Formats: sequence, structure tokens, C-alpha cells
Amino acid sequence: MLHQIERALRNRLRYRYVQPRVVREQDGYRVESPCCSRNVEPHGGVIDIAWLARDMNDMWRLHARDHEASRWVEQCASLDLPMLLDLLCVDAARVFWP
Repeated sequence: MLHQIERALRNRLRYRYVQPRVVREQDGYRVESPCCSRNVEPHGGVIDIAWLARDMNDMWRLHARDHEASRWVEQCASLDLPMLLDLLCVDAARVFWP
């Protein structure tokens, strides 16, 4: 799964000039990236972008980081991981890549 997520991120539409990193965590995968827009981290530090977790029913849940509230907010759930990765990589509403 880690490599599948990393491959998908190579084709994202926003902030293609930074290198996001996928971190395996106990209950899923967290995507972090340098903050180029300076909207969240004024000094361009690394911020959380997305969290993907699979539940007991094999449903994948895609979360975006609410940086102001310091919490994860579920955006979508699906059995289809590639579909969720497409949402993350396109991010037309700038939910994931602020």
C-alpha cells in the first residue's frame, strides 16, 4: 500500500515541486509535505496533508487535516483506494493541499 500511495502522489496536480512523504502508522498512512503556500506554516515547515486508514470492513477512509483545530476530518470513504488517491491528487477544492 505504501508504494501505491507514493506512486499516486507523483501524479498530483498541486505543489508538484515539493516531495511529500508517506509515513506508515499503526492505523494507516499519513501524508506529510513541506508547506509551500505558507498558509498553514509561515516558515515553510512540514505539515500533515492526508491520512488514509482502512477499517475492519476493509473500507478506506480519506481524511484531511484541519490545521486550525489540530484534528483529522474525514472527507470520503470507499473500498476503492485508487479512487480516494485520485481525490487526494486532484484536490480541486484545496482541501488537502492548502
